[in-house]
Amino acid sequence: MLRLITLFSVALFLFSCGEDVNPNFQEEVAKPEFYHRSVKQLTDVIVHDIFSPPVAGRIYAYSSIAGYEAIAAGDPALQSLAGQIPHLNELPSAPAEVEIAYPVAAVAAQLKVGKSLIFSEEKIEAFEMEIFKEFAEIGVPEATMTASVAFGHAIADHVIAWYDGDVYKQSRTFPKYSITNDPSKWQPTPPDYMDGIEPAWSKIRTFALDSAQQFKPLPPTEYSEEEGTAWWDGVLEVYNVFNGVEETEMEERKAIAQFWDCNPYVSHHVGHVMFATKKITPGGHWVNISAIAARKAKADFAQTAEAYAMVSMAMHDAFISCWDEKYRSSLVRPETFINRHIDEEWRPLLQTPPFPEHTSGHSVVSRACAIVLTDIFGDSFAFDDDSEEEYDLPTRSYDSFLAASEEAAVSRLYGGIHYRPAIDYGITQGEAVGKHMLSRIQPRAAITQREE
Repeated sequence: MLRLITLFSVALFLFSCGEDVNPNFQEEVAKPEFYHRSVKQLTDVIVHDIFSPPVAGRIYAYSSIAGYEAIAAGDPALQSLAGQIPHLNELPSAPAEVEIAYPVAAVAAQLKVGKSLIFSEEKIEAFEMEIFKEFAEIGVPEATMTASVAFGHAIADHVIAWYDGDVYKQSRTFPKYSITNDPSKWQPTPPDYMDGIEPAWSKIRTFALDSAQQFKPLPPTEYSEEEGTAWWDGVLEVYNVFNGVEETEMEERKAIAQFWDCNPYVSHHVGHVMFATKKITPGGHWVNISAIAARKAKADFAQTAEAYAMVSMAMHDAFISCWDEKYRSSLVRPETFINRHIDEEWRPLLQTPPFPEHTSGHSVVSRACAIVLTDIFGDSFAFDDDSEEEYDLPTRSYDSFLAASEEAAVSRLYGGIHYRPAIDYGITQGEAVGKHMLSRIQPRAAITQREE
């Protein structure tokens, strides 16, 4: 609490040291790049702190909702998510006695909620100081700046109290995944043989889904150790994914797998030395695609905040839906089965993530996010995805969000970590989650009317 008070006191000093009042300050602070930078800062901290994909999705969702609610409070064309999300109650209103810069409030709200959900708070606080100083230098009146940050923090406090009831805190003490002797069930995989991640994630509260089981996918192929069965054929597809294809096609498949790897923690063992590389999560990749699309479409601040919120909520519900099936079927990964029955030296191109196989998280989450982005930006929205450039991977181009989601899905086959049904059924599952989100939550019903 003392740290927060000190930070806010220093911020107030910076406000008072800003330039003279700028009569156009509202227009200046409404540049969406301020919000893009805030979201990217949170992504960088998520990568640094190594949050698992489902947990990262939760962080993105609640912080983005806070930012959206703060900007929506000052825009009559936007609707609050309160009531549309059944368990979200009416949020605080802005004070009437002083002018509010709602974009400033949105940044303050998004950052405060994000900071409450990560470990490296000092990284967010340093960014807060930087961006609040920039707002002050624009010429926002001190009274407006103070009231805007306070309003954003009031929104954030409401969201923080709300997310406290989503069962996440309780799930930290739930039992770990129990390993059995059933050969069809998931076993920890090399090189670290980690416990199954988030086995109780299906118990986390959803936003739009009626329950984690609402869009239960088809079950995996029936397990068999007999050659010539559908199961065995499915395993061989993974094992032979690079066999019998031309060199150019093989290299393309490898490039696709590596581009969509999005493993937040890849461990490397060299002799007695172990080190790890960190990357964005699958959800973080789609958050960045949201930024790419918003910038290309020249979306304003409100539409940008809306896109982040809708994509993050779809992502969060998709993880819950997917993880419900993962720990119901608890299916063995290709690496385990192939090492036992076909080739004990075989390793997949990508490191196998530490949780059961069916369905593919990339397939479910990517499709849900793509459905939402298609609704916002259009069916044939071509874009260049440079999300992985900071991890030394080249930009890839797509004709649509759905095309990108299909490549993300099949990348898991090329990576050697999923069978075909997990991919195909996962796409269907994610599409259902995304469409249901759009049918239940409609923050931009009035945005179309505004543009007309």
